[in-house]
Amino acid sequence: MKDIIRAKCLISSDIEALINQQIKKEAHSSAIYLAMASWCNQNGFDFSSDYFFKQAEEERMHQLKFYKYVLDMGGSAISPDITNVKQEYNSFREVFEDALDQEISVTQSIKNIAARCYKEQDFVTLEFLNWFFKEQREEEYKARRALELFDVIGEEGTGRWEIDKHVNKISYQET
Repeated sequence: MKDIIRAKCLISSDIEALINQQIKKEAHSSAIYLAMASWCNQNGFDFSSDYFFKQAEEERMHQLKFYKYVLDMGGSAISPDITNVKQEYNSFREVFEDALDQEISVTQSIKNIAARCYKEQDFVTLEFLNWFFKEQREEEYKARRALELFDVIGEEGTGRWEIDKHVNKISYQET
């Protein structure tokens, strides 16, 4: 029976496995952003805490989008276990450095799925991934701009407070 079901699946087992890895990566990203939101909240950075809560929710939505895609294509989506989520940060800046690193990692992972899709000529999944590429362009932009606030405003005196106030105001304008 499993072979019959697999024959009706519209994605290969390799692409299904890569997307299931991406589901885990998105869930992990959501958990990381929740930890960042908590750290910011505990350290008095309320606007940044709100920013990371929104990021966590967005990553969860991405996870579900991938999850539903696998199911829609006749595959088996796997609900991931999430472990090793960093809870403590040495500085306010480190939170944003880690956020940028996380977004870059997610983009690279999606690129790897796309590369496999090209190899297999899975143009349906490639089309699905295009939405995520656009989304990642926005996510990386916002993460870079947030980190740049540390250099533009500086952290001395009321700098961290000013940075915190400006984080939620970062927006991406598509060109």
